[in-house]
Order: sequence, then C-alpha cells, then structure tokens
Amino acid sequence: MVDKSEKFNWLVRVGYFSRAILYAVLGLIALTRADQIGEGTNGVFRAIEDYPAGTVILWIMVIGLTAYALFRFCSPLFDIENNGSDKKGWAKRIGHAGSGIGHLALAYSAYKFATSTGGGGNGTQEAAAGVLSYDFGGTVLGLLGVIFFVVAIFQAKKGISGEFMHRVSAQAPDATRWVGGAGFLARAVVYAVIGWSLFQAGFLAGGADQVKSLGDAVASLAGQGFVFTLTAIGLLLFGLFSLVLARYRIIPELDSNRGIPKFRL
Repeated sequence: MVDKSEKFNWLVRVGYFSRAILYAVLGLIALTRADQIGEGTNGVFRAIEDYPAGTVILWIMVIGLTAYALFRFCSPLFDIENNGSDKKGWAKRIGHAGSGIGHLALAYSAYKFATSTGGGGNGTQEAAAGVLSYDFGGTVLGLLGVIFFVVAIFQAKKGISGEFMHRVSAQAPDATRWVGGAGFLARAVVYAVIGWSLFQAGFLAGGADQVKSLGDAVASLAGQGFVFTLTAIGLLLFGLFSLVLARYRIIPELDSNRGIPKFRL
C-alpha cells in the first residue's frame, strides 16, 4: 500500500514534469514560432493541444500544475522548505504562495484547453478586471505586482548564487547548476515584466488590459532583440531543469501522524 508521503512525493514530481513541459514549449515557441508567442499563454497550450496525444498531455498538466501549486502553498502554511519566520523567510514563503496562485491559473488554462473550452479571450486579464471591480481592487493588484518584483529578485539571486542546488540530489547531472542558473535568470526577467504589468494596472490606473500572463510577458519582449532571445533560451533551459527536478528534487516527507509535510535532507 502506498503511504501518504509516497503519494505526496509522486504528485510533486508530476508537478515538476508538467512545469518542464510548460517552460520547454514556451521557450521553443518563442524561438521558432514568433507569430504564436503573440497569443501569450494560450499559444503555449494550443501548441500542446496540436501535438500527438495533446489532450492527454494537457490533462497531465492540469493534474501536475495543480499538484505543484498545492506544494507551493505548503510553504507559507507549514514552512516545509525551512525558510523560517523572519522577514527574509516570510518574503520567500509569500513568494511561494504567489507561485502557487500563478500555477493554479495555468492549471485552469490547461483545463480549458483539455476540455475544448479554451482559446477564448485572455483569462488573466478577465480575472484582473474582476479584481478591479471591487473596492481596493487596484491596491490588491498593485501589491501583487510588488510581490512579483520580490519574487523576481529572489529568482535572480538563485540563478547567480546557485543556492537552489541544496535541494537537488547529488546524483543529478553535473550541468544542473548552470542550466538551472540560466533558467532562474530568465524567469526573473519574465516575473519582473509581470510585476510591472500588475503595478501599472493597480497603482497607475493602467486597466486590466495591462496585466500580462506568463506567455504575454514573453511576447512583450519580442521586440527587444537579444534580451528576447536570451530569455527564450533561458526558459527552454528552465524546462530542462524542471525535468531534472522531476527526478532529482529532494521532496519533503509527509508526517504520517499529522498529515503535515516536513523537510528532511
């Protein structure tokens, strides 16, 4: 019988595998199909939908991205990554919560394509418009933009320092450090673009149409020459890095008595 810890372990690994597909396809589209990257995240899922067994892949991504989001929510709730409760620790944990929200949104987009209901409109901007319809909605979006800026800084720091390697098994390929570093730097650029779009929409009255999803952020860099190319290559490498993590990431174990994840190296 499979215990809770092993089930949790496999769900997280499926999550990393799904993330690998997402970023690898995003990077490939940016490098080879510039017209489709203009569709933002919808272009990514439409490309996957067109692959052989595309619908099956989309369903795997729905499950995997949801599992990955729930894994990230465990950080602010249970501190499974041992980040601590000081200011720096809470900044990281809040960043993980933001990642969880973002990956839930991606899982929902994948679900719409898997059920043949996707492709209509921009779900990210529609959600932003809904938030702006409430009192203090602009403040919420603006603060979310600040969180993305913070996350972008941490992503860049990870890429430069290589600190992410202490959660990767020593059995991982030797190139993992450099592939992951390039991937984190590319994500830092994309997260900064998303953060600025949210900041504009929330604090500068830019409107919901300013808000960018993951794919939209990459598409917005298309006219930036080598910045766009390097970011696209970095995202492709981040997909490869996520594939390595699907196999070699050190996953926290579940406490069988309380059902709460705990971190053991």
